[in-house]
Amino acid sequence: MPKLTIADLQKIKEKYKADFTLREGGYTVKIIVHMGTCGIAAGARNIMTAVMEEIAKVNRNDIIVTTSGCAGLCAKEPLATVELANQPPVRYSDLTDEKIREIFREHVLGGKPVEKYALVTGCETTY
Repeated sequence: MPKLTIADLQKIKEKYKADFTLREGGYTVKIIVHMGTCGIAAGARNIMTAVMEEIAKVNRNDIIVTTSGCAGLCAKEPLATVELANQPPVRYSDLTDEKIREIFREHVLGGKPVEKYALVTGCETTY
């Protein structure tokens, strides 16, 4: 049996990551609002409220919203990460209600990341 290399494992991970992340509950979009202490202090609750309002407007049940703790980027809070099936996740920073609503329209509904608010595209990899 041939040995797997790190490159082989990376290819396998990328191939199945979107499917496993989103398909478990039948969702095509996952929005993560980072709600650590620093995020909450910077306004993450307002970001969460705006996201929930936007979802209610479009009446879609294929979008899931979750929270996470601190992302380790306190100076860039509030943060949110948008994951669309078969696309790399995009982490947005320094968010406001207006910015997250624009991100929702353009990225979540339209499929096009909003580069001017994006901090990073892709995921962190640990070996």
